[in-house]
Amino acid sequence: MSRFVLLPGAGGAAWYWSRVTPLLDAAGHEFAAVDLPGDDESAGLRDYAALAIEAADGSDDVVLVAQSMGGFTAPLVCAQTAVRQLVFVNAMIPLPGETAGDWWANTGAVDARVEAAQAGGYSSEFDEALYFLHDVDPAVAAEGARHQRPESDAAFAQPCAFTTWPQVRTRVLAGADDRFFPPGFQRRVALDRLGIDADVLPGGHLIALANPRAVADYLLS
Repeated sequence: MSRFVLLPGAGGAAWYWSRVTPLLDAAGHEFAAVDLPGDDESAGLRDYAALAIEAADGSDDVVLVAQSMGGFTAPLVCAQTAVRQLVFVNAMIPLPGETAGDWWANTGAVDARVEAAQAGGYSSEFDEALYFLHDVDPAVAAEGARHQRPESDAAFAQPCAFTTWPQVRTRVLAGADDRFFPPGFQRRVALDRLGIDADVLPGGHLIALANPRAVADYLLS
């Protein structure tokens, strides 16, 4: 029995994993979707990592799953507690000492997003509905609206203080329909920064809401 520790993206709402956790539970595993204080200007990556470590609850079979900006918390967790497997899901993959604020220019994320929009025939101007919710069931999107909160500047400015990636099995899941971090971009970053290829499954940036069964199956495989 594994313990899945699930990190959300910017804003920190654990609700993001609400469609995946019942599937992990049905498969007989423990889980903890971590609610992060994303809108607290006094909190940052170190605080997020502390909450994730607490959620691991001393388990010796932790699978750490990081969505989007949660990727910047993941290496801090791995450096401080035993993790059997690390899974990035449409995630920002940091370099040692990098800030989430600098990551965009360092990786060319915005250029990749604009190029994908031009190739796909949709607007390159960011819009939440167009880039995050285009493949999410409207009822699920409506439910999620009350869980949204902004991400503080503090977390974007705090360096990701780790020295090297942990020697644990690491996988990268990219959404084939992700308009925010296009799959080609994610594959390039994963190869450049981790030396591994990303696995691509149907779904957009909020793939755990749009295609929870595929995400759960991937985590359990």
